[in-house]
Amino acid sequence: MNTITKPALNETKIPDGVFQETVLEVQHYTETLFKFRTTRPDGFRFRSGEFVMIGLMIDGKPLYRAYSIASPAWGEELEFYSIKVPNGPLTSHLQKIKVGDKILMRKKPTGTLVIDALSPGKRLYMFSTGTGIAPFASLIRDIETYEKFDELILTHSCREISELQYGIDLVEEIKNDEMLSELLDTSKLHHFTSVTREDYKVRGRITDLMKSGELFKHLGLPALDPKNDRAMICGSTAMLKDTQHILEKSDFIEGANNRPADYVIERAFAE
Repeated sequence: MNTITKPALNETKIPDGVFQETVLEVQHYTETLFKFRTTRPDGFRFRSGEFVMIGLMIDGKPLYRAYSIASPAWGEELEFYSIKVPNGPLTSHLQKIKVGDKILMRKKPTGTLVIDALSPGKRLYMFSTGTGIAPFASLIRDIETYEKFDELILTHSCREISELQYGIDLVEEIKNDEMLSELLDTSKLHHFTSVTREDYKVRGRITDLMKSGELFKHLGLPALDPKNDRAMICGSTAMLKDTQHILEKSDFIEGANNRPADYVIERAFAE
């Protein structure tokens, strides 16, 4: 007589085409920002700057959101940087994860913030606000980025000073890491920060600082020029639109994976 074995009550069926990974580290930066690291699936490949759909089982159903992979393509673990939304369908649960918990991850990474989508240039500007710094956290730890550009400029604008800490820690870690310092010419990396709601060494929206020329004055670099400069943009909807307008007014052409050009923009977001 054949018998059917029922799953235990605490078992969860994993959807097809999905990895289940273990949380290895969680760090909360502010009441609204945190990062976490997970195991990396065997055979999982991605290009630095791409995003993937990650999620949790909520009320017996998988719920996903797009998250940029903040770790580089060569990393043995996966890192993500997230906002906390109190009533967010996913982040209201995701912000409570602990070491040892499981997350779901779809198997296919994608995205436009990749070096392949840009034509050759001298300088790479990475314009970010808030958690939009995540894909650039991947790119500034990737050897290919340093090989293809003479200078890397990471800009990160937030509302409050405390929200800059992830990026500050990241750049310091890169420049002080013995292994990375042997592989990467970190003298090429410039980190520019500004805030909009508190007194700080530089105050203002990144787009206003671009228009006024203050950004380039602080960096000691000439104004944007499509002959030499390439750009990537990731941040709030308003920031994306305004930065794109500034670039196109300076004759920058948007690129894509199948049509490399002067700048790329990422429109996929977490909550």
